[in-house]
Amino acid sequence: MLPPPNEIERRILDYMESYLRRHTYQPSVREIGARFGIKSTKTVSEHLKSLAAKGYLERDPSRSRGARIVGLDLNAETLSVPCHSRIPHRRGDAEEEESARSYAIDRRLAGSAGSFFVRVSGDEAGALGYEDGDLLLVQPVLAREIRDGDVLAVHLTDGAGFFRYDRAADVLHPGSSDTPAIPAMRLEDLAVAGKVAAFLRSVGEGPGLDASGEAPPGRRWRRGSRRIADAREIRGRRDRRHR
Repeated sequence: MLPPPNEIERRILDYMESYLRRHTYQPSVREIGARFGIKSTKTVSEHLKSLAAKGYLERDPSRSRGARIVGLDLNAETLSVPCHSRIPHRRGDAEEEESARSYAIDRRLAGSAGSFFVRVSGDEAGALGYEDGDLLLVQPVLAREIRDGDVLAVHLTDGAGFFRYDRAADVLHPGSSDTPAIPAMRLEDLAVAGKVAAFLRSVGEGPGLDASGEAPPGRRWRRGSRRIADAREIRGRRDRRHR
């Protein structure tokens, strides 16, 4: 998981991306400073160094325009977003999960650098309306930007999970029915990896049945549409016979 950039760092990232799209090369340290009224090039370099340490940039300090935004694909107007099987570990944890794959999606959907997908497994987010196999797009978020009803990816002492923020009750409702609600406390004190900005769901045939004739556990494939389609097909055959 990439730690969220602070406000000035995020503005610098946005400026670097828009500048790169206009000019096909990155702004210099002095140009970044002029854009944000920062007179010291050392201060700008410190912001760039911080963004590189957080994983948003790759830098060559020996070059004035030696910064590259990680995951930005200019040619296709897309952003390469990593996909994880679980909410990724915080930076600095002993174990770090490597992303199995990534998806190139329209940068307007990805929103901001540091976004990632999490593939829902089983019922871990069923109480929030998500199903096994859904891809949840998680974007970095600052505590002051969290709104009532937002679904958050939160790290806890015994793991991580998805929770819906309930401002009135000041609690976080869990995605899994096996997990109790937790007090929201000060959102600034929670290890929030980001908020769910969008989700993708495959629509089509469900998985095959197992040896017992039942759908694999943890799958919640909707069969109503299949029954409707079957009924329409039967009705169509009857109508053709009566013509």
